Amino acid sequence: MNEKPLSKRQQEILQFTRGYMEENGRPPTIREIGKAVKINSTSVVNYNLGKLEEKGYLSRDHDVSRGLRLTDKAAEVANGVGHALNKAAEAVRDVVQDFVRVPVWGDIGASASPLPTFGDFNLLARDEENDVIVPTNMLKGKPDQLYALRVRGDSMIDAMVNDGDTVIMQPQYEARNGEMVAVYLKDDTSATLKRFYAEDGRVRLQPANPTLKPIYVDPEEVRIQGKVVLVIRQPN
Repeated sequence: MNEKPLSKRQQEILQFTRGYMEENGRPPTIREIGKAVKINSTSVVNYNLGKLEEKGYLSRDHDVSRGLRLTDKAAEVANGVGHALNKAAEAVRDVVQDFVRVPVWGDIGASASPLPTFGDFNLLARDEENDVIVPTNMLKGKPDQLYALRVRGDSMIDAMVNDGDTVIMQPQYEARNGEMVAVYLKDDTSATLKRFYAEDGRVRLQPANPTLKPIYVDPEEVRIQGKVVLVIRQPN
């Protein structure tokens, strides 16, 4: 007949007892075991120790307060619990590593007129409390190079970018026609989020809103700052 498996509580008692003995060179008391595994009643601790003794995981000297001895069978269980805990810790670590913090560098205008700025976005002050946490499987490029901008305006609504959204940007300083990019306009030190088109010796910055007109500028006045790789929606 197969032996009934140990309960989670009994496994925790074995694991704690072994760790305690390795650290202190002596067994724990009943009260120390209860406190470690969150059992308030010493009689409940005694009950579980009795079951462990019956199953051959430990021996007890009932006349001694620390009269516990673990058997080789208990060591196998304790090692198994420790391995399971290590695997769980690895799983948590893997989940944490699947996310990346993206710094928010400031606002980007998505309106009829560009938004005034103080210069290149990567020179703006960073407030780490505003960092965006993004799953890495949603990102392209090198995560440590990405930055985020808050969208102000509705010129890109047909591209599913609304006022208040956050765009994740991949730094780049050239653009292909049709790419949605953050553009710094050197002439009036302003910035805007638009689709880029180079045509007829000039640059067309095209909104994705039929009620707005494109912005035409000299190529020498345009400084591409990055391409949109992800849009994070503002909750309604």
